[in-house]
Amino acid sequence: MHTKVKICGITNLDDACAAVGYGADALGFVFFKGSPRSISCKDAARIIKKLPPFITTVGVFVDETLIHIEKIIQQTSLDVIQFHGSEPPEMCNCSRAAIKAIRVKSLESLETLDKYKERVSAFLLDTFTPDAFGGTGQIFNWDIAIYAKQFGKIILAGGLNPNNIIEAVRRVQPYGVDVSSGVESKKGKKDHKKMRLFIENAKNIPIGE
Repeated sequence: MHTKVKICGITNLDDACAAVGYGADALGFVFFKGSPRSISCKDAARIIKKLPPFITTVGVFVDETLIHIEKIIQQTSLDVIQFHGSEPPEMCNCSRAAIKAIRVKSLESLETLDKYKERVSAFLLDTFTPDAFGGTGQIFNWDIAIYAKQFGKIILAGGLNPNNIIEAVRRVQPYGVDVSSGVESKKGKKDHKKMRLFIENAKNIPIGE
């Protein structure tokens, strides 16, 4: 068994096709206007329509209404919804599988996981920063991620890149890993060499054995 890889912050078809070609399992589309990687519903739908089968598409939302999220789902055919804000547990009951992102500052950041575990398919653990919702390129204490595995499937994020992903997978043995800024040439544009190396390195370490 190998770690699943999600390439997040996809903004164009070229990057999406390259990620899939290199072996990514999932692509993330950010529908939060405050992000430099934000994408419009129309552009996301155009990209998703051209993807091959068996690739999971994830919509990333920050404190958005369920009505708006369901509208985006209908227009884009997203497979999974990632709640990346301060959404309460009941917000995670949408028509798609849900991922709840937790911004990790310390072990106390995991205190809410128990309330969500019956409503979500996995938790994405990202680094807490006071002025950004992810994509900061900063790592957190991976021992906290190991502890969090008792609450459900863990997707490790926050500061991952081709150079540290092997150590991250070996230590945490997560269900999946998520990368955005760590494989970019600039915000919103992927560096294809970094992306290929990241995916190869992440999938080169067997987990659960």
